[in-house]
Amino acid sequence: MLSHSSIRRWAWVHKWSSLVCTVFMLLLCLTGLPLIFHHEIGDWLDDHIATPEIAHQGPMASMDTVLAAAKARQPGMVPLYMYREEDEPLQWVVRLAKTTMADSGFKHVVVDARTAQVLGEPPSEQGFMYVMFKLHVDLFAGLPGMLFLGLMGFLLVIAIISGVVLYAPFMRKLPFGEVRHARGEKLKRLDIHNLLGIVTLSWFFVVGATGVINAWSDLLVKYWQFDQMSQMIAPYKNLPLPTRFASLQQSLDVAQKTEPEMQLGFIAFPGTPYTSKHHYGIFMRGDTPLTKRLFKPVLVDAQNATLTDSRPLPWYLVALLVSQPLHFGDYGGTTLKWIWAVLDILSIIVLWTGLKLWWRKRHQYVPDVNTRILLSEAY
Repeated sequence: MLSHSSIRRWAWVHKWSSLVCTVFMLLLCLTGLPLIFHHEIGDWLDDHIATPEIAHQGPMASMDTVLAAAKARQPGMVPLYMYREEDEPLQWVVRLAKTTMADSGFKHVVVDARTAQVLGEPPSEQGFMYVMFKLHVDLFAGLPGMLFLGLMGFLLVIAIISGVVLYAPFMRKLPFGEVRHARGEKLKRLDIHNLLGIVTLSWFFVVGATGVINAWSDLLVKYWQFDQMSQMIAPYKNLPLPTRFASLQQSLDVAQKTEPEMQLGFIAFPGTPYTSKHHYGIFMRGDTPLTKRLFKPVLVDAQNATLTDSRPLPWYLVALLVSQPLHFGDYGGTTLKWIWAVLDILSIIVLWTGLKLWWRKRHQYVPDVNTRILLSEAY
């Protein structure tokens, strides 16, 4: 049993951790809702480029031909990454920019994997979904914005833990989930807030915790570059930059021979953050619901297509890769997406009702109405 002073302290922690992060959590929940259905909304907005139905029985187009088609579509730009969307296995998406270190001005060229014909260019850095994504990830503020939202997520986790501590004495004399309609609006609002809060507790905790991990993604990648990538490319430290590049298809064949039980996830071109200036970074993955999220880098010399190194990702990047689909419910099909959406809406209600409870009593001296109600009901 918590003492009166303990309840007051926990109530103070819950109140201020919640107040500081609530507005930003509301923003993240509101922007996260359409992101759960980003594929479906992309189809609705006609941003999705469909694969044409053609009769094709021969081999797939060479990766060199696919890359050449994308570069011809955007002359003067350099390739950064090449990947396939999970729901479009017959397409290659090539991401290009003016330089390998660019942080804006990206172009995406979609190429038919069978014929190497350019199918189109989806809009980049514009539109409704782009705005939702940037607000959700970094508030259009880059790394400082990501770290700030990570801090807000950390405060959310504290608010959840303190809310659970307060909920236990509060429920000691009440049936689970009771909403006392007959005892005034204050109690009714508090009961609804507490009920929805405990219902969404696990989901909100998971989403908040994975959001904090995702906010550190850029720093985790930089640490991986400093830690393991530097070891993998150490023999190339003082070598001059490549003047010619080996066949991309031949380099991919080397990676597939190195990891025959895995399949291609994505390719990072020389000079991008996921590889070095001397290597194709070919990231292989498994084919199960879990292992397809976990990549293993294979560094192939970009001048002669020979293997340099291959090693599993460290635990902190594994945690990041697992947390990303978990954050958006993007690993269990449409049913899980709808569950995530419902829980997101309930969380919006929890945040809004909590904000209203504070706003109506913002001029009262601590202990506020919530603390006094908790003390009266717990003892």
